[in-house]
Amino acid sequence: MFGTVAVPVWLLILILGFATVSFATHFLFPSVRWFFRRRAERALSRLNARLDRKIDLFKLARRSDMVARLAYDPKVVEAAMAHAAETGVPGEVAFEEARRYAREIVPGFSATLYFGFATQAAKWLSRMLYRVRVGKVDGALAQVDSRATVIFVMNHRSNVDYVLITWLVADRAALSYAVGEWAHVWPLSAMIRAMGAYFIRRGSRNALYRRVLARYVQMATEEGTTQAIFPEGGLSLDGRVGPARMGLLGYIVEGFDPAGRDVVFVPVGLAYDRVLEDRVLVAAAGQEKRRFRVRPLRVAWHALGVLWKRMRGRFKGFGTAAAGFGAPVSLRGFLAADGTVEGLGAHLMAAISRVVPVLPVPLVARALGDGAASREELAARVEALVGRLQAAGAVLKLPPQGLSAVLDEGLTPLIARGLVTESLQPVAAERRLLDFYAASVPSS
Repeated sequence: MFGTVAVPVWLLILILGFATVSFATHFLFPSVRWFFRRRAERALSRLNARLDRKIDLFKLARRSDMVARLAYDPKVVEAAMAHAAETGVPGEVAFEEARRYAREIVPGFSATLYFGFATQAAKWLSRMLYRVRVGKVDGALAQVDSRATVIFVMNHRSNVDYVLITWLVADRAALSYAVGEWAHVWPLSAMIRAMGAYFIRRGSRNALYRRVLARYVQMATEEGTTQAIFPEGGLSLDGRVGPARMGLLGYIVEGFDPAGRDVVFVPVGLAYDRVLEDRVLVAAAGQEKRRFRVRPLRVAWHALGVLWKRMRGRFKGFGTAAAGFGAPVSLRGFLAADGTVEGLGAHLMAAISRVVPVLPVPLVARALGDGAASREELAARVEALVGRLQAAGAVLKLPPQGLSAVLDEGLTPLIARGLVTESLQPVAAERRLLDFYAASVPSS
């Protein structure tokens, strides 16, 4: 029993390896997991204590569990069987297709990544690119029932929208976004998914896919997940706030139970002195199909150029970015007043339009029109337009130094970019781009 056993070195290493793995699996890993889980729970408890809208259990559930819950939802199973009957494929094939859609849609939220990295990165990037001026979100949320599901509804002006709103509400809630196929690229997709965003195929006509997506949105809404959506369904190509598409809004209304948790929409208006994708958007507006001709290498080159200027202290930013918050809209109250889905979409877009901030560059572009004879004439037009906008209750985010500063902040970038000449005449080749900015400002 106590004799010596000779074994090859490779076998000894293998035995010791298995023993180490067994010890770690049964004793070490559970203890480590417990230690870090306790720390994570305490950190989450402290985080929830300072948030107006607490991080719900639905968002914190393991992604694999949420995929299974969505795939086995009775309505998804029913849709899979209907898809099988319609297409003639076996039921298990249709169900596997539904499960594949569930895996594609469901996010995997990480509070550490969201609050430890994403919000700080969003704050840094926003402030690096713009002067940020915002309205008070506290007043908008103070009126909302703490049990209600809050959904921020916004106009879609730029891809910077995601960055800006993530930072602005970081002290109040963790947002869940719907993002399009543009973000479905590794490793960007993994980071975006860990931030709680869910992927959607815009314009998909697949009935099974749309049913899976609808059930996910409805489940998240039922569980109280704070969300942010762009009812327009895509970036504005002409600078105006467009009509609502009924996709996500329709899913929310379809799954709403008036006797259950209320859903409250908070209108948010976003505006920029410089939309980073402006030329791409204007070019897409002239095409029959929405196609954005983006050259990744060119984008990367410009980004590196901005960083280099920033490091040398020569980058002055792209002007002002601003957000305005409107009065919350209760879905229960709206439907109780005999409102319809289409009426809800129109009501929300009108509410968003009213709180889109007016900034110097769009304001000057609107006042300029077909040109001005002198700076004094343009200043008089700007002053008159500001007066009309104030009378109409518009949200003005202008420099407090007065009319001269407004004119400087608005006119200088237009001349520097070649949209307006030194003699205050619009450049014919850039007319569409100038109109793009002017269109965001109501005439009165």
